[in-house]
Amino acid sequence: MQSQRFSTRALAVLLALVIAQPFALAQSSQPVLPDPGSPGINKEQQEKLGLQAMGEVYKQMPVLPDSSPETRYVQRLASKLQATIPQDKNWPYQFHVIQAADINAFALPGGPIFVNIGTITAADNEAELAGVLSHEMSHVYMQHSAKQAPKAGIAEIIAGLAGAVLPQSGVGNLGRLGIQLGAGTMLMKYSRKDEAQADAVGAIIMYKAGYNPKAMADFFQKLEQKYGKGGIQLLSDHPNPGNRQASIQSEIRNWPPKNYSSDTGMFASAKQDAAHVKAYSAQEIANGAKSGLWLRENQKSGSIPANVSTTSSNANGGGASPNGQGSGAPAPTDISYNAVKPSGSFTQLNQGNFTIAYPSNWKTAGDQQTVMIAPEGGAGQNGISYGVMIGGAQGGNGATLDESTQQLIQNLQKDNPGMQVSGDLKRVDVNGVQGRSALLTGNSPLQLNGKPLAERDWLVTVPRPDGNLMYLVFISPERDFNQLNSTYQKMLDSLQMR
Repeated sequence: MQSQRFSTRALAVLLALVIAQPFALAQSSQPVLPDPGSPGINKEQQEKLGLQAMGEVYKQMPVLPDSSPETRYVQRLASKLQATIPQDKNWPYQFHVIQAADINAFALPGGPIFVNIGTITAADNEAELAGVLSHEMSHVYMQHSAKQAPKAGIAEIIAGLAGAVLPQSGVGNLGRLGIQLGAGTMLMKYSRKDEAQADAVGAIIMYKAGYNPKAMADFFQKLEQKYGKGGIQLLSDHPNPGNRQASIQSEIRNWPPKNYSSDTGMFASAKQDAAHVKAYSAQEIANGAKSGLWLRENQKSGSIPANVSTTSSNANGGGASPNGQGSGAPAPTDISYNAVKPSGSFTQLNQGNFTIAYPSNWKTAGDQQTVMIAPEGGAGQNGISYGVMIGGAQGGNGATLDESTQQLIQNLQKDNPGMQVSGDLKRVDVNGVQGRSALLTGNSPLQLNGKPLAERDWLVTVPRPDGNLMYLVFISPERDFNQLNSTYQKMLDSLQMR
C-alpha cells in the first residue's frame, strides 16, 4: 500500500497537464479573451493578498534578484504576453525566479508569478516557456483564487498564506499537515475546470503574442514522458481532465493561420545562464526555510521588492526576528483549552464520499482529497494543535488492513521525525465497518517555556469499498486529549462513507 503524501504546499503549484473544457470561440475568427466574471473579493483585496503571500515566498524560498539575467529575460518574455490583455482586464503582473531545481511555477492573487529555475532549463524553446507563463497569467486573469476565497474570511486566507508556499518536504510534525488546508488550498489548488480554463485562456494569450499554443501542450507531454505522471511536482499536483494535446488542437484549429515567432538568441542565452545558477532541491529549500536562511539571503541579495513585507500580520507570528535577520515562522505560544473547547452542539459536513459531524464552533477547510476540522486558534502557520485531519491512502495489492495501516504509520514517521507508536494496533468498529486504531505521540506546534508540548495523535483507518484506505487523525496536546476524547469519539461514530 502506498500512502498518499500529506502536502503542505508549498509551493508547489501549480500547472495543469491537460485541457478538457476549452472555451467556445467563433470559427475562423480571431480568438477573444473571455469575460473573467466577478469573484467575491475585489481587485484591491486580491492585490493585497498577493503581496502578503509574496512575503511568505521570500521567507520560505531562495529567490533571484530581479537584476539577474534569468529574471530579466522572464520579465521581457512576460511583458510581450501581457501586452495582449486589454487594459481594463489587466493586472499588475510581476515575475520572479526561484532557485529551485523542480520544474514548477505558481501564481498568487493579484498578479505575482514565480517560476522555478528548473522550468527554464527544462524548456526546449521560448514558446514552451511562454506556455508556462501564459497558463499562470490565466489563473490570475480568470481570478480563480479569488473565486474560491469567499469560502473563508479574508483574515483566515491571509493567515494561511505561509502554508500555500511552503515546500512539500521537510514537514516537522503531524500538526503541520493541515497548513495547505487553510488558504493554501483555496488560493493555489485549482479544480479541473480551472485548469482547463487556464490552458484555454493561455492558448489565446500565446496566439495573440505570436507563439504557437501547441508548444504549451508539447512541454507538458514531454515532461510526462520523461518523469511519468507522478514523477515531478508539476505533474503530480494537478488533476488530469483529458488529453491536453487533442484539446488544444481542437481549440486552435479554426483560428486564422499565423507565422509564429521562432527562438531568438535571448532564450538560448537565458537557458545557458540558468544552467549555471545554483538550484536547490525541495528538501534543501525546506531545511533553509526552517532556519530562516532564505529570508536572510533574500535580504542580503536585495531580492525582496520594497513594497513586500516579510513580517507576518497574524497572531501566530511568522515574521522577522527582533534582530531583523528573520527566523522563518516560529512556533505559536501556548493557548488554553477553553480557547478551543468544542461546543455541545454538532453540525454535519457532507464531503461527497463521506459525511461526519463536528462541533458547531469549529471550522472546516480542504478539498475532496483531504479535510481539516479545527477550532479557531487550533491551526496556524505552524500547523494544527487541536483538530482532525481526514484523508485517503492507496490500498490493495493483497495487503491486509493491518499491513496497510502499518505502512501508513511508517510513512507518517518518515515525514514526522520523532513520532512514536504507543501500544499495538487495535480493532475499532466505525458504523459497522471494521477499522484499525493506533495511538501516536510526537511534538505539538504549541510551546511552553520555549519547548514544544507533548502531542497525542489518534489514528483511525477504515477500508473503503474501492479497496483504498480512509484515515482520520485526531490531534491534541497530550494534556488535553482526555477532555477531547468524547468529542473525537462522537465524530468517529458519526462517520458515514459512501
